Amino acid sequence: MGADFKARQQAFSDYLRNPESHPAPSDVKPERMAMYRELFFNNIDNFLAVNFPVLRKILSNAQWRELGQDFYARHTCATPYFSEIAEEFLDYLQTERDHPSDPPFMLELAHYEWAEMALSIAKEEAPFNPPFSGDWSEATLQLSPLAWPLAYRFPVHRISPDYQPPEPSGQPTFLIVYRNYEDEVRFLEITPVTYQLLALIQEQPGQTAASYLQSVVEQLKHPQPEVIYESGLKIVQDLTAKHIILLGTHK
Repeated sequence: MGADFKARQQAFSDYLRNPESHPAPSDVKPERMAMYRELFFNNIDNFLAVNFPVLRKILSNAQWRELGQDFYARHTCATPYFSEIAEEFLDYLQTERDHPSDPPFMLELAHYEWAEMALSIAKEEAPFNPPFSGDWSEATLQLSPLAWPLAYRFPVHRISPDYQPPEPSGQPTFLIVYRNYEDEVRFLEITPVTYQLLALIQEQPGQTAASYLQSVVEQLKHPQPEVIYESGLKIVQDLTAKHIILLGTHK
Protein backbone atom coordinates (compact mmCIF):
# COMPACT_ATOMS: atom_id res chain seq x y z
CA MET A 1 0.00 0.00 0.00
CA GLY A 2 2.82 2.37 0.97
CA ALA A 3 4.87 1.60 -2.12
CA ASP A 4 1.81 1.98 -4.34
CA PHE A 5 1.03 5.37 -2.83
CA LYS A 6 4.62 6.55 -3.33
CA ALA A 7 4.52 5.38 -6.94
CA ARG A 8 1.31 7.34 -7.52
CA GLN A 9 2.85 10.41 -5.90
CA GLN A 10 5.89 10.08 -8.13
CA ALA A 11 3.76 9.73 -11.26
CA PHE A 12 1.74 12.76 -10.20
CA SER A 13 4.81 14.94 -9.61
CA ASP A 14 6.58 13.70 -12.76
CA TYR A 15 3.63 14.80 -14.87
CA LEU A 16 3.38 18.17 -13.13
CA ARG A 17 7.07 18.86 -13.77
CA ASN A 18 7.25 17.62 -17.35
CA PRO A 19 4.01 16.52 -19.03
CA GLU A 20 5.78 16.11 -22.37
CA SER A 21 7.94 13.29 -21.03
CA HIS A 22 5.62 11.71 -18.47
CA PRO A 23 2.01 10.54 -18.86
CA ALA A 24 -0.74 11.78 -16.58
CA PRO A 25 -1.92 9.37 -13.87
CA SER A 26 -4.68 7.23 -15.30
CA ASP A 27 -6.95 7.63 -12.27
CA VAL A 28 -7.15 11.45 -12.51
CA LYS A 29 -9.10 13.28 -15.18
CA PRO A 30 -6.79 14.91 -17.78
CA GLU A 31 -8.44 18.31 -17.42
CA ARG A 32 -7.91 18.22 -13.65
CA MET A 33 -4.24 17.31 -14.08
CA ALA A 34 -3.84 20.13 -16.58
CA MET A 35 -5.37 22.54 -14.07
CA TYR A 36 -3.06 21.33 -11.28
CA ARG A 37 -0.08 21.65 -13.57
CA GLU A 38 -0.95 25.19 -14.59
CA LEU A 39 -1.47 26.24 -10.96
CA PHE A 40 1.87 24.81 -9.83
CA PHE A 41 3.78 26.26 -12.77
CA ASN A 42 2.13 29.68 -12.49
CA ASN A 43 3.25 29.94 -8.87
CA ILE A 44 6.86 29.41 -9.90
CA ASP A 45 6.53 31.62 -12.98
CA ASN A 46 5.08 34.54 -11.02
CA PHE A 47 7.74 34.26 -8.34
CA LEU A 48 10.55 34.31 -10.90
CA ALA A 49 8.99 37.26 -12.75
CA VAL A 50 8.82 39.29 -9.52
CA ASN A 51 12.42 38.54 -8.54
CA PHE A 52 13.97 38.87 -11.99
CA PRO A 53 11.98 41.76 -13.50
CA VAL A 54 14.62 42.95 -15.98
CA LEU A 55 15.26 39.44 -17.26
CA ARG A 56 11.52 39.01 -17.67
CA LYS A 57 11.26 42.23 -19.68
CA ILE A 58 14.03 41.44 -22.13
CA LEU A 59 12.73 37.96 -22.97
CA SER A 60 9.71 37.40 -25.17
CA ASN A 61 6.70 35.64 -23.65
CA ALA A 62 7.68 32.44 -25.47
CA GLN A 63 11.31 32.64 -24.31
CA TRP A 64 10.31 33.34 -20.73
CA ARG A 65 7.81 30.49 -20.63
CA GLU A 66 10.32 28.05 -22.14
CA LEU A 67 12.92 29.11 -19.57
CA GLY A 68 10.49 28.67 -16.69
CA GLN A 69 9.27 25.32 -18.01
CA ASP A 70 12.83 24.06 -18.38
CA PHE A 71 13.72 25.15 -14.84
CA TYR A 72 10.54 23.57 -13.49
CA ALA A 73 11.15 20.30 -15.33
CA ARG A 74 14.89 19.85 -14.89
CA HIS A 75 15.97 21.42 -11.63
CA THR A 76 15.53 19.64 -8.31
CA CYS A 77 15.23 22.29 -5.62
CA ALA A 78 17.00 21.60 -2.35
CA THR A 79 14.62 23.83 -0.38
CA PRO A 80 10.84 24.02 0.06
CA TYR A 81 10.93 27.76 0.79
CA PHE A 82 9.75 30.16 -1.89
CA SER A 83 12.21 32.82 -0.69
CA GLU A 84 15.08 30.52 -1.73
CA ILE A 85 13.75 29.59 -5.18
CA ALA A 86 15.55 32.57 -6.73
CA GLU A 87 18.87 31.12 -5.58
CA GLU A 88 17.85 27.73 -6.94
CA PHE A 89 17.11 29.42 -10.27
CA LEU A 90 20.63 30.88 -10.25
CA ASP A 91 22.06 27.43 -9.61
CA TYR A 92 20.02 26.08 -12.53
CA LEU A 93 21.30 28.81 -14.86
CA GLN A 94 24.88 28.14 -13.83
CA THR A 95 24.93 24.34 -13.83
CA GLU A 96 22.08 23.08 -16.01
CA ARG A 97 20.99 25.69 -18.51
CA ASP A 98 22.72 25.49 -21.90
CA HIS A 99 20.65 27.12 -24.60
CA PRO A 100 22.42 28.84 -27.52
CA SER A 101 19.69 31.44 -27.97
CA ASP A 102 19.91 32.74 -24.40
CA PRO A 103 21.37 36.24 -23.97
CA PRO A 104 25.09 35.94 -23.14
CA PHE A 105 24.61 38.12 -20.07
CA MET A 106 21.66 36.17 -18.65
CA LEU A 107 23.47 34.52 -15.74
CA GLU A 108 25.17 37.74 -14.64
CA LEU A 109 21.96 39.75 -14.94
CA ALA A 110 20.10 37.14 -12.90
CA HIS A 111 22.81 37.23 -10.22
CA TYR A 112 22.61 41.03 -10.09
CA GLU A 113 18.84 40.89 -9.63
CA TRP A 114 19.10 38.06 -7.09
CA ALA A 115 21.55 40.09 -4.98
CA GLU A 116 18.97 42.83 -4.53
CA MET A 117 16.33 40.35 -3.39
CA ALA A 118 18.73 38.44 -1.12
CA LEU A 119 19.86 41.57 0.69
CA SER A 120 16.31 42.85 1.06
CA ILE A 121 15.35 39.75 3.08
CA ALA A 122 18.66 39.17 4.88
CA LYS A 123 18.08 38.73 8.61
CA GLU A 124 20.99 40.91 9.72
CA GLU A 125 20.23 44.39 10.96
CA ALA A 126 22.00 47.22 9.18
CA PRO A 127 24.93 48.42 11.34
CA PHE A 128 25.40 52.10 12.03
CA ASN A 129 28.67 54.02 12.34
CA PRO A 130 28.88 56.60 15.12
CA PRO A 131 30.58 59.94 14.35
CA PHE A 132 34.35 59.59 13.95
CA SER A 133 36.86 62.34 14.68
CA GLY A 134 40.11 60.38 14.91
CA ASP A 135 42.92 59.63 12.47
CA TRP A 136 41.31 57.94 9.48
CA SER A 137 44.51 56.15 8.53
CA GLU A 138 44.49 54.37 11.92
CA ALA A 139 40.78 53.48 11.87
CA THR A 140 40.15 49.74 11.93
CA LEU A 141 37.73 48.65 9.25
CA GLN A 142 35.37 45.87 8.33
CA LEU A 143 32.74 45.46 5.66
CA SER A 144 29.07 45.55 6.54
CA PRO A 145 27.52 42.07 6.25
CA LEU A 146 24.86 43.82 4.20
CA ALA A 147 27.35 45.13 1.62
CA TRP A 148 28.58 42.92 -1.21
CA PRO A 149 31.27 43.90 -3.73
CA LEU A 150 30.35 42.46 -7.14
CA ALA A 151 32.28 42.10 -10.39
CA TYR A 152 30.71 41.32 -13.77
CA ARG A 153 31.86 41.00 -17.37
CA PHE A 154 28.73 42.81 -18.55
CA PRO A 155 27.37 46.19 -17.38
CA VAL A 156 24.40 44.46 -15.77
CA HIS A 157 23.10 47.62 -14.08
CA ARG A 158 22.48 49.18 -17.50
CA ILE A 159 20.83 46.22 -19.25
CA SER A 160 17.26 46.86 -20.36
CA PRO A 161 14.96 46.05 -23.29
CA ASP A 162 16.74 48.89 -25.13
CA TYR A 163 20.30 47.93 -24.18
CA GLN A 164 21.40 44.32 -24.56
CA PRO A 165 25.15 44.03 -25.21
CA PRO A 166 26.03 41.06 -27.45
CA GLU A 167 29.42 40.53 -25.79
CA PRO A 168 31.27 41.56 -22.62
CA SER A 169 32.55 45.11 -22.40
CA GLY A 170 36.26 45.79 -22.59
CA GLN A 171 36.51 46.42 -18.85
CA PRO A 172 34.76 44.58 -15.99
CA THR A 173 31.88 46.28 -14.22
CA PHE A 174 32.37 46.72 -10.47
CA LEU A 175 29.44 47.37 -8.16
CA ILE A 176 28.69 47.45 -4.47
CA VAL A 177 25.20 46.42 -3.45
CA TYR A 178 24.20 47.25 0.10
CA ARG A 179 21.26 47.66 2.43
CA ASN A 180 21.29 50.97 4.21
CA TYR A 181 20.10 51.99 7.66
CA GLU A 182 16.60 52.66 6.28
CA ASP A 183 16.50 49.05 4.98
CA GLU A 184 16.69 50.23 1.37
CA VAL A 185 18.82 48.22 -1.06
CA ARG A 186 21.12 50.41 -3.14
CA PHE A 187 23.73 49.85 -5.85
CA LEU A 188 26.83 51.93 -6.51
CA GLU A 189 29.14 51.62 -9.49
CA ILE A 190 32.70 51.66 -8.15
CA THR A 191 36.21 51.84 -9.57
CA PRO A 192 38.59 48.87 -9.75
CA VAL A 193 40.61 50.45 -6.92
CA THR A 194 37.54 50.70 -4.69
CA TYR A 195 36.57 47.13 -5.51
CA GLN A 196 40.07 45.94 -4.62
CA LEU A 197 39.96 47.86 -1.34
CA LEU A 198 36.55 46.44 -0.39
CA ALA A 199 37.63 42.92 -1.32
CA LEU A 200 40.64 43.21 0.99
CA ILE A 201 38.49 44.49 3.85
CA GLN A 202 36.02 41.66 3.29
CA GLU A 203 38.73 38.99 3.22
CA GLN A 204 40.83 40.34 6.10
CA PRO A 205 38.62 42.42 8.42
CA GLY A 206 39.91 44.40 11.38
CA GLN A 207 43.04 45.99 9.92
CA THR A 208 43.72 49.71 9.71
CA ALA A 209 42.85 51.82 6.70
CA ALA A 210 46.56 52.49 6.21
CA SER A 211 47.29 48.76 6.05
CA TYR A 212 44.61 48.11 3.43
CA LEU A 213 45.68 51.07 1.31
CA GLN A 214 49.32 50.01 1.47
CA SER A 215 48.29 46.59 0.14
CA VAL A 216 46.33 48.24 -2.69
CA VAL A 217 49.33 50.43 -3.57
CA GLU A 218 51.63 47.40 -3.66
CA GLN A 219 49.23 45.41 -5.84
CA LEU A 220 48.73 48.25 -8.31
CA LYS A 221 52.40 49.27 -8.44
CA HIS A 222 51.17 52.80 -9.09
CA PRO A 223 53.94 55.32 -9.94
CA GLN A 224 52.38 57.84 -7.53
CA PRO A 225 51.39 55.83 -4.45
CA GLU A 226 50.49 58.96 -2.51
CA VAL A 227 47.67 59.64 -4.99
CA ILE A 228 46.17 56.18 -4.37
CA TYR A 229 46.63 56.59 -0.63
CA GLU A 230 44.92 59.98 -0.40
CA SER A 231 42.06 59.06 -2.72
CA GLY A 232 41.70 55.77 -0.84
CA LEU A 233 41.23 57.58 2.47
CA LYS A 234 38.53 59.70 0.85
CA ILE A 235 36.82 56.51 -0.39
CA VAL A 236 36.95 55.06 3.13
CA GLN A 237 35.31 58.19 4.54
CA ASP A 238 32.60 58.25 1.88
CA LEU A 239 31.72 54.57 2.27
CA THR A 240 31.82 54.84 6.05
CA ALA A 241 29.22 57.61 5.83
CA LYS A 242 27.03 55.17 3.89
CA HIS A 243 27.69 52.44 6.51
CA ILE A 244 29.16 50.18 3.83
CA ILE A 245 32.50 50.22 5.63
CA LEU A 246 32.22 49.87 9.39
CA LEU A 247 34.56 51.33 11.97
CA GLY A 248 35.90 49.26 14.84
CA THR A 249 34.20 46.05 15.93
CA HIS A 250 30.53 45.49 15.13
CA LYS A 251 28.55 42.47 16.29
